[in-house]
Amino acid sequence: MAADTNFMKTALALAKKGIGKVEPNPVVGCVIVQNGKILGKGYHQKFGGAHAEINAFADCKKKGNSSSGATMYVTLEPCCHFGKTPPCTKAIIAAGIKKVVAATKDPTRKVAGKGFKILKKAGIKVITGICKDPAEKLNAPFFKSARTNKLWVIVKWAQSKDGFLSRSDGKRWLTIPASRKDVHKIRRRVQAILVGINTVLADDPMLTARPAGHYPLIRAVLDSNLKIPENSKLVKTANQTPVCIFTTVKKKRKLKAVEIVKVKKHKGRINLNTVLAELGKRGIQTLLVEGGREVVSAFLKQKLADELVIYTSDEKLGKKGKVASLRTMKNTYNRLKANYSSKKLFAKDIRLTGLIK
Repeated sequence: MAADTNFMKTALALAKKGIGKVEPNPVVGCVIVQNGKILGKGYHQKFGGAHAEINAFADCKKKGNSSSGATMYVTLEPCCHFGKTPPCTKAIIAAGIKKVVAATKDPTRKVAGKGFKILKKAGIKVITGICKDPAEKLNAPFFKSARTNKLWVIVKWAQSKDGFLSRSDGKRWLTIPASRKDVHKIRRRVQAILVGINTVLADDPMLTARPAGHYPLIRAVLDSNLKIPENSKLVKTANQTPVCIFTTVKKKRKLKAVEIVKVKKHKGRINLNTVLAELGKRGIQTLLVEGGREVVSAFLKQKLADELVIYTSDEKLGKKGKVASLRTMKNTYNRLKANYSSKKLFAKDIRLTGLIK
């Protein structure tokens, strides 16, 4: 059992290499082992590309190793259907694998245990549940979408050491370039970014991943009164990267290439649950909320966040601080600081991340 766990941990480490490159598909790692020796390993490297199992077989071949009679460790149940690639179960059977150790079952209707059944029918021993929890956490958006048909929501913000969200001294940024570069890695994990109209009016952002990921991001704006300027960067580039504006007013505005969606109110504001449902209809699995304090606080108060990412600079702004975080954000930050799942330093900037149960 200890050996199984160690090999699965290797497969999980491989799977992480696919983060930001394969979404909304799951990241998957695979290791092929015989007599305690790794013969080949692989991971899902890019959206639409070969799956982890196929890449592991290719690695075996490259090294001159035969996988016949070997054991496969894979972080997710092998697929059994034709999608962008052929079914992995067919390749596993053809390769002569004698045992498959999978961390967890694929929750999607197309698979959901069918892959295991096909392997067992072919005489291959199947073991599941090794490192199940970390495997499911690694693909939490994928599992939530398959099980509940709801979006995974990441709420992110940056703040000074004394809790300010913006500054009044003419400088734009709170954090250093390395932290801002890291934000673009998160953007490549998601299929949509959401902000409020105040962020658009104040910063005129592009809301794109740089460099761009494989998936065309939807840039969503909460704009109750439909005030977005026609000369904003979002509107001007809507024909290149989709823009979806959520509003509560009936008035009509023609904004070239921009999708305008009227939604109901909730306590006088845009109904966030309706917004999430609308984004879900557009194929979004993971949403990044980058709005200002009102938007962020609304997602936190309504318990719509699944994951938190908070960047904190080492600078205290004091009188140079312009907009301070609200109580809900402060309380959330303090809870995260006491119980984060990941902490990373960028020089003196600190990034804390954590999942909300």
